[in-house]
Parts: sequence; structure tokens; C-alpha cells
Amino acid sequence: MCKVFVLDTEKRPLNPIHSAQARQLLRNKKAAVYRQFPFTIILKKSQPDSIVQPLRLKIDPGAKTTGIALVNDTNGEVIFAAELKHRGFAIRDALTSRRQLRRSRRNRKTRYRKPRFLNRTRPQGWLAPSLQSRVENIKTWVSRLRKIAPIEAISQELVRFDMQLMRNPDVKGKEYQQGTLAGYETREYLLEKWNRQCVYCGVKDVPLQIEHIHPKAQGGSNSITNLALSCEKCNTRKGTKDIKDFLKKDPLRLEKILKHTKRPLADAAAVNTTRFALFEVLKSTGLPVEIGSGGLTKFNRSQQKLEKTHWLDAACVGKSTPVLNIKGVKPLLITANGHGSRQSCRTDKFGFPSRHVPKEKIHFNFQTGDIVKAVVTAGKKIGTYVGKVAIRSSGSFNISTKNGLVQGISHKFCKLIHAKDGYSYVL
Repeated sequence: MCKVFVLDTEKRPLNPIHSAQARQLLRNKKAAVYRQFPFTIILKKSQPDSIVQPLRLKIDPGAKTTGIALVNDTNGEVIFAAELKHRGFAIRDALTSRRQLRRSRRNRKTRYRKPRFLNRTRPQGWLAPSLQSRVENIKTWVSRLRKIAPIEAISQELVRFDMQLMRNPDVKGKEYQQGTLAGYETREYLLEKWNRQCVYCGVKDVPLQIEHIHPKAQGGSNSITNLALSCEKCNTRKGTKDIKDFLKKDPLRLEKILKHTKRPLADAAAVNTTRFALFEVLKSTGLPVEIGSGGLTKFNRSQQKLEKTHWLDAACVGKSTPVLNIKGVKPLLITANGHGSRQSCRTDKFGFPSRHVPKEKIHFNFQTGDIVKAVVTAGKKIGTYVGKVAIRSSGSFNISTKNGLVQGISHKFCKLIHAKDGYSYVL
């Protein structure tokens, strides 16, 4: 499993240790639990002679999930891994709902309202809230990990695809000149663009080949806009035929392919835009920041024969990637939930007020979103429950566990494990 983070008596990060060592320190009362997620202990006596090994924080930003890994560059050991799930779609839906409610209210209650548009200028570097939230999520976790781990460098996958390389194959570098990385950039781009399936028959989960839509024998170019993916069977059948001759019996598919060839990869463009904003945030930490592309990440992962997951992609980011030791590593699954809503009046599905939200957010020293452990010793619900709590002023709480929702647990049985911080965790 992942190592346990250790702080000295001055809250300075030390070398992470094995979980067995952490248990022994806690059992001998030489350390105390400092934080539950990620699990961190703090020593009760200082260790002046300890030598701290620097770690590298690696980040693979994604549209929905970001991979995070802490790697020791000296021996290649993955110290910590996490997958951070963003809430961009939830923010988008919340903003849409708010806009609809306000528009409905203005139509009902305002007979005339002067136009407001001159006060809505956007500042330099503005991002949509759903995208900005992803940058802020990663910024938060970089800050948290720096407080508990001796991080001396950062690696980030800056762009999903190296567009310069695909346009100019004569980029310097041994791997580029030999075409290995160039091939990975092109293949990864085409896999994303064509949804990882054959463009002619739609088959998935088979080996796919790069195919020229307009054959080179008939003057077709090597431009990325003239490349597609096809299975071996379709590629052999098409041969040097023009696509219009090959698909003359299927005009709908032909029209769809020709239209899709000119369509840019909008998702990749949006993600790339966000990554540059994230790059500026990481540079502001003062640590050296190494950058790499998605094709390079895939190249590193394939060379070490690792499966495709978000945290392994993060561990493979950048040219500095050593031979990785991932034995026993289990990623921490983090989900961004936000800190709740400031809406003081809940509405029904039609937008009309239905119930009032109480001002008091804390009852019996608990608030909704805290992670608690409830050991029930009496009543119909005898047992141990761990999960996020939803509080009530009556003292009868609901706990969301991994096995489902448990209702009606008294606050007397609850013990706080991790205070609400806007995230939920699964090991």
C-alpha cells in the first residue's frame, strides 16, 4: 500500500514510512494521527539527524479525473497515488439551474429592467467556472501534499497532444527523429478523435491501424486531417480505393466521416487551455516544473508495460520518469463535492419556493459532510458505520456508507474522523 506521511514536531515533512512502522509508532505512543486523508502522523519527539529524500509530484490533468502520483526519482518508488474526480458538470448544471430560476423570477416580478451588459467584462485569463474549479482542485491538493511530503519538483502533462510535432516531424531529439514519439502523438490523437473504433465498420476493442482517408496513391497527404483509424479487415478491403468509391453503398457513413475529418478535437482544446492555466499556478509555487505531452506519457507507460489508469499515467509524465516500482500501491480515490450551497430557499422542480434552509450549520459539534465513525451499541441498528454524515437539529443523523445510506443514528454514537473539506474519499 501507499506509504504513510510523517511530520516532525515542527510540522515539517519527513520521509514517508511503511504502514507497519506507523502502526508501531502509534502503538508505542511516539506519534499521533495528524490527518486521516491522506493518512499522516506527527511525531512527539524530534529527530534531528533524519535525512529527507526529495520527491517529485506528478500530475496528469484530465477532463473528468486527474491522476496524481508522488515518485522518488532515485529509486523509482511510487510513494503515493490518487485519482481526483472533478465536479465540472455539477457546476455547469447548478449555473444553468440558477440562470433559469432568475430568468423566471424576473419575468414574473419585473415589468421593465434596463439591460445589463457593460458591467460584464471578463478579466484577462478568465476561465469558465466549471474549468476554473478543476484548476483550483489541483491547486488545493498540490498545496496539501507540499505540507506533508518533501516535494522538490513537479511534472505536469501540459498538452494532450504535441501539435508542433505532428505538423513538423523534424523536431530535435533522438526519439522524435526516429519517429517513435511522433507515432505515439499521432496515434493517441486519432484514438481520441475517432472514439477508439474503426471508422468504417465501428468495431471496438480490436487492434486498429492508421489509415489514409484519401489514399497516398491518389495524391492524399500525411496531414492529420487525412488520417483515420480502421481495423485490419476494412483497411485491406479499402486498399487504394477512394473513400467515396469504398463507401458508395453507405452514403450516411461517408457523409459522417467527411464531416468529422474537419472537426477539431474540441475537448482536447478545452483541456489544453486549462492545462496552461494550471501550468502558471504550478510555476507560482517556486518549484521547478517539468512538462510533457500525452504521447510521451503513453510512450513511457508502454515501455514499462503498465496498464492505463489515471494514477499510472501521472507516474509516467515527463522525460524524468525512472523505472517505476508500483508494488502494493493502491490509489486514494478523491471526489470533489464542494462546500455546499449558499441557497437559503430550496425550490421545487418548477422553480417555486418549497422549503427554508436553516441558518445553523453545526449541531452537536458536527456538520453535514463530516466523515464520522458510529459505533452503535443499542437499538435496532447495532453495528459500526463509517461514512459522510448528514446532520439534523434533532440529533438523529444519516450516514452514507459504502454499503448504502443508514438513517436515524444518534449523535451520541458518532465520533469525528475527518472534518468536512469539500472532498470525499475512498481507499
